[in-house]
Amino acid sequence: MEQKNRRKVVYIISHIDKAIGFEWITENLDKSKFELSFILLNDKPSYLANYLRQNKIPVYELHLTGKWSMPSALLKVIAVLRKIKPDVIHTHMYGADIIGQLAGKILRIKTRVYTRHSSNENRKYHKKSKIDKFVNSMATHILAISENVKNILITEEGVASQKIRLIHHGFDLERFTKVPQQEVESLRAKYNPAQKKPVIGVVARYSHWKGIQYTIEAFKKVLQDYPDALLLLANAKKGDYKDELAKLLSALPAGSFYEIEFEQNSFALFQLFDVYVHIPIDEELEAFGQTYVEALAAGIPSVFTNSGVAREFIRHEKNALVVDFQNSEQVYHSVLKLLRNSGMREILTKNGRADVQEMFSLKKMIGNLEDLYMEQAS
Repeated sequence: MEQKNRRKVVYIISHIDKAIGFEWITENLDKSKFELSFILLNDKPSYLANYLRQNKIPVYELHLTGKWSMPSALLKVIAVLRKIKPDVIHTHMYGADIIGQLAGKILRIKTRVYTRHSSNENRKYHKKSKIDKFVNSMATHILAISENVKNILITEEGVASQKIRLIHHGFDLERFTKVPQQEVESLRAKYNPAQKKPVIGVVARYSHWKGIQYTIEAFKKVLQDYPDALLLLANAKKGDYKDELAKLLSALPAGSFYEIEFEQNSFALFQLFDVYVHIPIDEELEAFGQTYVEALAAGIPSVFTNSGVAREFIRHEKNALVVDFQNSEQVYHSVLKLLRNSGMREILTKNGRADVQEMFSLKKMIGNLEDLYMEQAS
């Protein structure tokens, strides 16, 4: 395809510093078919912007702090889009969805895609369901990242099914299996210098619905069996439930837990865990749950609740141990089972890696995105 015939695709993203998924897209999207640009809406310079500049991807950084800065940001986004004249816009995250979809509608851009990164969290916790419905109405295509999200869009928000495309997140899965040992040891020295074992891992922001409170309660009991155990919490100290979780953590013995606010090298981080736990409190609140995929890709025996995308592929005692929602006792017994049963660990590791390879390859996601960008809006 001639360069002049490439479709212009503009990603509009808000309040993202580093997200390796966008890096993978820039590296793998077919450059003979698509000309990719970015508009980033942030309150400060971002890692992603630097990455894009270094790789010669056009990027515009615009200032967005809160709702009062939205009108100004909207005008600037409109100006940039008028300059680029895109065939497709694709928005990600709350601020960018509102501003980007409205700008695209005003300019009559024919293909306006947004990725729905949340399920019904806005309705249940934040009273922002009207905003979700507004963005739904502005977009010509909605990318649902799981069957759970697709179902919520249709049944709770009245979106026509033909407007929705189901495209799972894709991952460079080899990166989770080929981690240089020196990177692992560097993180171990940083986060677990006392070499405590076993290490129970959690990667989740501090929100009530993530269920970390039940993991902490289970870990209290694990300490009775393994006094030298360590609870390693990543993406910590951020979220609307941080004060409550801080109280629960303060009741644990000194040195039995460590909070990591952010770790860039997620591939090495997972290798620090002996068991991984991710237990959202109901089946719908997790829109996707990329740590389900990351933990299994990394070969870490895991304890899960079936929420979000887990409902599509996680099977009890096949690729993980599944517990009931809001049940710390089951989490405790499942963690012990994994620590004490090497045969079970081997089965889950083997099957988990095979299952994520089948469903969540980067190649599969990129192909689906390219097909979506070639569609003509009705």
